Order: sequence, then structure tokens, then C-alpha cells
Amino acid sequence: MLAFHPGRSDDRHVHPLQGLVQFGPYGRSLLASVPDPIRVATVVPRGESERLTGLLGELGQVHAPAERRDYLPAFPGIRSVFGTRLVLGGTSTHLELPVGIDREMDAPTPHQALAGHLVAALRALRSQRSSFDVACIYLPHRWTAGFEGGADEDFNLHDHVKAAAAELGIPVQIVLESGALAYRCRASVAWRLSLALYVKAGGVPWVIAEREPATAYVGISYALRASGPRRFVTCCSQIFDDDGTGLEFIAYEVDGARISLTNPFLSRDDMRRVMTRTCDLYRRRHAGRMPQRIIVHKSSRFLEEEVNGAFDALDAVAEIELVQVQGEVPWFGVQVDAQPGRREGRAGAYPCLRGTVQPIGRDSVLIWTQGNAPEAATAGRNYFKEKKAVPHPLMLQRFSGSGGWDATARRVLALTKMNWNNDGLYDRLPTTMRYASTLARVAKMGFSAGRTYAFRHVM
Repeated sequence: MLAFHPGRSDDRHVHPLQGLVQFGPYGRSLLASVPDPIRVATVVPRGESERLTGLLGELGQVHAPAERRDYLPAFPGIRSVFGTRLVLGGTSTHLELPVGIDREMDAPTPHQALAGHLVAALRALRSQRSSFDVACIYLPHRWTAGFEGGADEDFNLHDHVKAAAAELGIPVQIVLESGALAYRCRASVAWRLSLALYVKAGGVPWVIAEREPATAYVGISYALRASGPRRFVTCCSQIFDDDGTGLEFIAYEVDGARISLTNPFLSRDDMRRVMTRTCDLYRRRHAGRMPQRIIVHKSSRFLEEEVNGAFDALDAVAEIELVQVQGEVPWFGVQVDAQPGRREGRAGAYPCLRGTVQPIGRDSVLIWTQGNAPEAATAGRNYFKEKKAVPHPLMLQRFSGSGGWDATARRVLALTKMNWNNDGLYDRLPTTMRYASTLARVAKMGFSAGRTYAFRHVM
């Protein structure tokens, strides 16, 4: 269940979008809520401002769903959903890119040219930071040649721009002509874009309803250089509060890591430093208090050195749970329904229920974060987000922690519903891991080591 009000316990819903329609966003009742209106700065090709402003204007309108009708409610307008309006920022916050970019797309390195123009525009916007809340960048399809680097380059324009924007403290929404402008279901576009702009302006749409007080969730990710000398570059650690919010992260340069295949592993000292700095973020938000319970997720196994380093840093924490969340596993499961009067079952018309857990060893279980979720359906009694695919489970392996698997599994399931950059019922991965992969990608484009960032600047 998700909560949509900090004080009214009845303002809960399993469906994130229906919850927003019925109750409004959780953050609307907080003191530090999103400004009304949300002011949008724009960066567009020369003479194409109307393409972007027209799209933003659509968010004030009502849209009926043309897809996912068993899940997607009609979009009633951003004011009705979030209690705020969208307006354009001050005159000086609307920048047009040079006409010559079209010619530069035929150059040997179009990605470098396009990236240079976009970062220059963001730097120009920084001097007007008090005049807007979110910046929108419109990229036409004819510039596709500049979206990726060459075959021997580890470059992605989206991630490069996000890294630069994070350094400048500017939340950015990138709008592709082939994406939001061309997509046939305008209700889907309106839900996704309005939700993204609300969150990037500082809003909290929903939180985990079943909270565990004084609990913190940590996700750890790594970034490796794909070209040049193969060495470990950056470790990103992120920390969430017990309701899945308050996300901040730090990027670290770590020299003592070793690499096994493609997985970096930290030394005891490096893990101690990473966890100590991560807990400093929590203490800053909680008047110096440490959490009583810390759950750490990463995609690779925890080596003994990493376990010892975590315990060195967290000796004041009562409960420490270190869990590997493995997405690529060879297992799958099929729902078998009973047949009245017969011993044999039969294959179900829908997959197994989301939340199904199957132990496979003393310290490991399979958990189906994808699956049938009938309680979220708007029509009929079953709902499977992935439609015809057979859902593969995650494998959870616990390297520290005690007790049964119920609490661990519930935490993972709850965190699969905390991706605010998605209008779906759930993600396959918990946000600790989903955001970790995003941070690892963006970190390759460059973060200042040791600096704290808000995730809304890179999402």
C-alpha cells in the first residue's frame, strides 16, 4: 500500500495513479511543498518553441487512455491531480540553440558538438536559477546522430546532460520528438510527464504506507571506465528513509577496489568509508540520530571484506541486513490452478501472484516482483503489467541479517513501487537497485567525488 497524506491514515491505495486522483500527492500537505505554479525554463532548436510549449499546455487538459485501459485512469489535468499549475519561467529562461547544429550533425563527432551546446545552455540558465524550477530540453529526431558516441566511446547524451545538470543544481526534463511528442496515448504522456515535472520540482507524490521507523535503505552501485585503462572509477551510494523518500547520494573515487569479471569489490577500508559517509547523510536529515536498522542492497555478492567494513562503520546500528539483489537468474515459475475433483492442476491463465516467495537455500530466496496483481486492476479480476511475458523472479541472498524472509521480501516489494519516474504499478527492481543502475550510468559522464546530490537532478 502507498500513502498519500502524512496525517490521514485512510488516504492509502495500492494503485499509485488512482491514489493521486482520489487523494492528491503526499507532498501537498507538507510545509516544504512544490511551488504553485511550477515555473519551466526551456531549451529548444531555433524557432521551435511552440513544439515544447504546446506539449506543456497539454498537461492542463483531460486525456482518456488509449492503452493499458485495465490499469491507466483518465488524466484529469495537472491542477486536479497535483494541486499546482505549469507556467513558463521568466523571459530570460527560454533559450534557442544555434541554427548551425543541423550542419554539425553531419560532422565526425556530432555528439560532442550537441553536448557542448546543451551544457552551455544549462550554464547560461544557472545565472537565472531563481526564475525557474525545472528546465525542459527539446531534442528533435533529426539530431539523433548526436545522441550516442562512436563505437569505441562510452558516451550517452542523456546521461552526459544529466551529469552536467546535477553539477549545476538544475533538474532537467529531456523531451524527445520521437517520444513524448509522437506517442499515441496522450494520457500516458500526460501522467508520465506531469509526474516527472512534479517530482523534479521537489514534490513527493506518494510514500510507503507500512513504514518501519528508524530504518534506512542503502543502494550501492559502481561505474567502470569502458575505454582506456580498465580501472574502477566511482562508487555511488544512495540512502532512503523508512518511507522510501529523502533520497540523496554521494559519488566516491575508490582506488582500493578489485574487479572480478565486471564486478568491482571494495576493500574493508573503502566499504567502511562509503558506509560512514552514507550514514552522515541520514544524520544530517535526522538531527544527528543514527537509524536503528540499515538494509543495504547491491547487485553483486558481499565479500567478507565488505561485510566487515560495513560492520566497522555501523557498530552503533542495532540491525544490519546486507542483501544481494540478483536480477539475472535462470529460474521461472508457472501458476498452477487446482481443478475441482481432480488431483492434477492446470496451468493458470495468468502468472503467479506478485509477491510470491520461494526459498531455495538457507540464505537465499526467489521473489516474484512481477506477476498477477488483481487488486490493482480497474476492470476484471486480474492484472499483469507485462502482458504475455513469463515473469522471472529476483534472487535475494542475505549476507547479514536474521529471522525469516517475510520482512526482507516485503521491503523489496515496497521499494519496487517507489520509482517516481514511472507511472507503472511497479518496477521489477527495488528503487535501491533501479536508481543504482541510473547513477552508475550517469557517473561515467562525471560526478565530483564526495559531493552530495539530490536524485531528482539526475532522474
